[in-house]
Amino acid sequence: MINWAMEGKTVIVGMSGGVDSSVAAALLKEQGYRVIGLFMKNWEEIDEFGVCQASKDYEDVIKVCESLDIPYYSVEFVEEYRDNVFKYFLSEYEAGYTPNPDILCNREIKFKVFFEKAMELGADYLATGHYCQHLENNGRSLLVKGDDPRKDQTYFLYTMQESILKKVLFPLGHLEKSKVREIAEKYNLATKAKKDSTGICFIGERNFKNFLSQYIQLKTGSFETLSGEVVGEHDGAAYYTIGQRKGLRLGGQGEPWFVVDKDIERNVVIVERGERHPALYADELWANELSFVHTDFIEKLELPMRLKAKIRYRQPDQECTLMSLNNGVAHVVFDQPQRAITIRQSVVFYHEVGGNTVCLGGGMIKERGKTYFERELDLPSIVDSGVSPHQ
Repeated sequence: MINWAMEGKTVIVGMSGGVDSSVAAALLKEQGYRVIGLFMKNWEEIDEFGVCQASKDYEDVIKVCESLDIPYYSVEFVEEYRDNVFKYFLSEYEAGYTPNPDILCNREIKFKVFFEKAMELGADYLATGHYCQHLENNGRSLLVKGDDPRKDQTYFLYTMQESILKKVLFPLGHLEKSKVREIAEKYNLATKAKKDSTGICFIGERNFKNFLSQYIQLKTGSFETLSGEVVGEHDGAAYYTIGQRKGLRLGGQGEPWFVVDKDIERNVVIVERGERHPALYADELWANELSFVHTDFIEKLELPMRLKAKIRYRQPDQECTLMSLNNGVAHVVFDQPQRAITIRQSVVFYHEVGGNTVCLGGGMIKERGKTYFERELDLPSIVDSGVSPHQ
């Protein structure tokens, strides 16, 4: 493991106004770095009281930095965020998909324009409060899972390139969240009891449908079963994702309804009853828009290759085989059926190196294989493919 504590080195910490980045700054100063707090404003939203949330967060950054006796600054990337993240988010929903803007924000904002700003200001390293680790192995920089499996965030960082990773520190990677709170209490940081932010940053606690309806027009349509029976009306196909149960407003006798597919051209959401309906399960997928931490990874591959992968953030790693890489498309076959493989979500690959779980990279799911329903196969008696979305 590399020893980052190099006296005299300057670290700019991406400060969000939350407890994680606050503790990251405290730990780095404790280790002897020259620490500077840098707040990034990406979104401007006025709440019901006429107060901008970004301004409130920056006030917390100021309190923390002053208590730690470190300098602080603010930069604004509202235009870059709108053009490179928010417009993409809207276009994906208009096309009927369920995007993950956090991944794009990390690639286009935090570890691109924000990273470039930190380097421009003379930083030796950029540090963030992400729960992951940067380790060195045989001269290579590795993106490694955080020690707290419940908080690991490598899934959202798989697009990071090694050239950037070399200059990034993750001070919280070896800590559990409870320990982070203890450290915040020890330093009496203003954010010590601040609630963790959840969901998409520009939506926050607001009603998702109400927010989205301000920007795109969606048409109502039919809920249909696989046999074509109409069982209800939906508010717009884009609002629903594969595996979803809540918010369908479908009743009647029997097991709960789940979204098993979508027909975007007809504006139809396809539903069936039962959490284990075979139409929800498939064991292979194809992914494109591939991104690997090490750009020479593909050149060294001997396929087929055994890996682990996950198709959503909170899912346990799944045993799989990377069968082929043809024309920028990866073909992945899982050992166990995977529930709710969703087009335009990310599949992220992992491999064990020296006792550490290394994030290799990933891609966007382009196509899923035939479901167990389409193949007329029975599901195994035990299927543990992790938590399904929106349940």
